Order: sequence, then C-alpha cells, then structure tokens
Amino acid sequence: MIILGIDPGLRTTGFGVIHKHGHKLRYIASGTIKSGEGELPARLKVILDGVAEVAATYKPDCAAIEKVFVNVNPQSTLLLGQARGAAICALVSHGLPVAEYSPTQLKQAVVGTGRAAKEQVQDMVARLLALPGLPGTDAADALGVAICHAHSLDMVAIAGAAQALQILQGSKPARRSLRAVAAGIANDPVVPVAAKRTVRGATSSATAIDLGALRMRRGRLVG
Repeated sequence: MIILGIDPGLRTTGFGVIHKHGHKLRYIASGTIKSGEGELPARLKVILDGVAEVAATYKPDCAAIEKVFVNVNPQSTLLLGQARGAAICALVSHGLPVAEYSPTQLKQAVVGTGRAAKEQVQDMVARLLALPGLPGTDAADALGVAICHAHSLDMVAIAGAAQALQILQGSKPARRSLRAVAAGIANDPVVPVAAKRTVRGATSSATAIDLGALRMRRGRLVG
C-alpha cells in the first residue's frame, strides 16, 4: 500500500510518500510545493496542480493530511485553510480517500508525545524510514502524517481482529465464517502480524468450542 502524506501551507506545502507492507514502512519520496508570490487564487492553483502531479506520479492508494490548527492570527488560519482545501481537492479529484490528523496526533504517532518539537519529528521520521539524513521540516511533517495514517490502519486491523472474538459466542455457522475470513487474513500482507495472531487465537478458540460441543453430544449419545 502506498500512502501519500500532505503538510499543507500557503507558502510551502510538504509531501511525503511511503510504502506500507504489513507493519513495515519504506520511504519512496518527499519534497515541497512552493506557491511563490502573487495573487491568492494563482497560488492556490499552484498547490492544487502540484499535489495533483504528485498523486499522478506516485499513484498512492490513500492520502493523509494534517489538520489546520487555530493560529493566534485569524487571517493566517484562514489562508492555511484555503491552501489545505486546494490540496484536498487535488487528492479527491484523483479518487483518493483522505484521512485527517491533528499535529498532536502526528507527533504522538511518530515521536510518542504530542508536545514534540519539529526537530524531534524530523529525527524520528529519519529513523523510522531509515533515511540517510534529516528531511526538511515540511517534508518531515508530510512523511509524519503518512506514518501516522499507517499506524492508524494497523490499529483498525487489530480492532477488527479483536471484534472477531465476539463471534465466538455466536452460532456454529458464525464460527465457520470466522475461519473463512481468517484464512484470507492470514494471506494478506497488509494486515499486521499482531492482528493475524489475534485472529489465529480466535479461530483456535472457535475450533475448541466446536470440539467441546462434539464431545458433549457424543457423551450424551453414549450415556
């Protein structure tokens, strides 16, 4: 799975592209889109066209973008929101699902604390993606939001596997369905290893339930 991360900005918009295979992440590309000076509509078009070009070049499966934080200056917040809107339009026009994460969520996912400094984000992004050097701040934030989305997908998969455990209280056909789903999950490289272990445990328990029921029926027949 290829994930495109966007760090929106009116002057400079960062982008980062990573490949997710199971729980492993690999760096593909990163950079910035500079809107230059001039009238606002023209600058927004530069952002829209730039993000669209990145999406067309790397063909991501999904995208993630950083949310706008409320600035002390309302005008700056408004301009940032417009730049972000241009980037989102470019992503949606390419048919990409777009996830949104706050700066705090990004820092928590990458560094482990929502109060991390930009330098810490740069350092951890470089470590997580095995980069030879530190990326620029805008590119680092874009890669960070892509990493944040990758971690979020892992958590969704694990949560889904955990919900499968509830099927154990259901009927025999439900447990049979669980085994069929588990067979597909076991061969899916995108599903994290932790989620696969959870599903394996669920199917083992389902098998134990069916075997126990069979023994009880046999016991009644013998009696």
